[in-house]
Amino acid sequence: MLRLADVDPDVAKVLREEARRQQRNLELIASENFVSEAVLEAVGSVLTNKYAEGYPGRRYYGGCEVVDVVEELAIARARELFGAEHANVQPHSGAQANMAVYFTALKPGDVVLGPNLAHGGHLTAGSPVNYSGKLYSIVAYGVRRDTELIDLDQVRDLARAHRPKLIIAGGSAFPRAIDFGPFGEIAREVGAILMADIAHPAGLVAAGLHPSPVGVADFVTTTTHKTLRGPRGGMVLCRAAHAPALDKTVMPGVQGGPLMHVIAGKAVAFREALTPEWRAYQRRIVKNATALADALLGRGYRLVSGGTDTHLILVDVSGRGITGKDAQEALDRAWITVNKNTIPFDTKGPMVTSGVRLGTPAVTTRGMAEAEMAVIAGLIDRVLSNLGSSAVEAAVRGEVQELTSRFPLYPERTT
Repeated sequence: MLRLADVDPDVAKVLREEARRQQRNLELIASENFVSEAVLEAVGSVLTNKYAEGYPGRRYYGGCEVVDVVEELAIARARELFGAEHANVQPHSGAQANMAVYFTALKPGDVVLGPNLAHGGHLTAGSPVNYSGKLYSIVAYGVRRDTELIDLDQVRDLARAHRPKLIIAGGSAFPRAIDFGPFGEIAREVGAILMADIAHPAGLVAAGLHPSPVGVADFVTTTTHKTLRGPRGGMVLCRAAHAPALDKTVMPGVQGGPLMHVIAGKAVAFREALTPEWRAYQRRIVKNATALADALLGRGYRLVSGGTDTHLILVDVSGRGITGKDAQEALDRAWITVNKNTIPFDTKGPMVTSGVRLGTPAVTTRGMAEAEMAVIAGLIDRVLSNLGSSAVEAAVRGEVQELTSRFPLYPERTT
């Protein structure tokens, strides 16, 4: 059998270069992680060849008796992992998982109360350039200026004033754990459906390290590739009463054939997540985030909300006289990968920002611990304290490579 390098050397070269970049760099983007070799094997399997529109036992195509098994495994494991009554593992992404809930629960023009994107929310919670903002009447809640925590009084007042059909709890840049109980109480008071988006803390939720919305929210959406450490994709959990409508919305409502190779990867990741070792790994993610936050605080950086309860840290770099864009680009040149991010009440636009978002899942996957977090904070500080210094960036690159070389990643894929 011909190898990729024989068939398409250009693409083979790109794959090798990306494997080398992942091995070489410190990956601190909070929404990224490194899957196991087993997940990689499943995603790169022959299941990519099979069309399987529909659901196990109810497909539109023949020849699905084998792929039915892998989807049933993924569903059963997801339900066990989160204690959910129903799981739909077919959404291609977190955005499509959220779309499925919107289309199941709402009609165009209905009122949705969701987190402000500029305060840590997500595009699919009402951004005007997203389908959510184009199709629905969005009311946004935010965080308090004094604590930078979700303003539950504002959530309650807005819910009473606007009587939304759907309330969303969750986002993409909240460093603190979210208590879903008060959201459930507010939703019941105003007769709204509650959707919890746990794309970021899903792994922590599964490990019992973050409050679970299952049993509180009508729908729970997540990606499968962040703290869950699975393949890129999405999933919806819901109460059994919503299952028929949700499944019909996912397919044929918002997508056609499921990606069976990715569903196989989800099944593998969910099995990994059901082990005691995986739960210990999630605890290390949180410990590393706390250690990294403490080390940055010790170097004088301001952290949004003062710290973190999760895997995620939001750093305000404006006090250093720089922008998030400046910081991201300088750190990238030093082989430290982060993303610029708005902070609450930011005065700069989303392409510039006053902050950077950091996360510890990927470095924890590699085996790094609290001692390495202190080193990483020092490297970040050196780059940002000497912004634009090519000499400092070069020196830090060398130290980054020395550090990452002690924690190898996919060694067979870099040669």
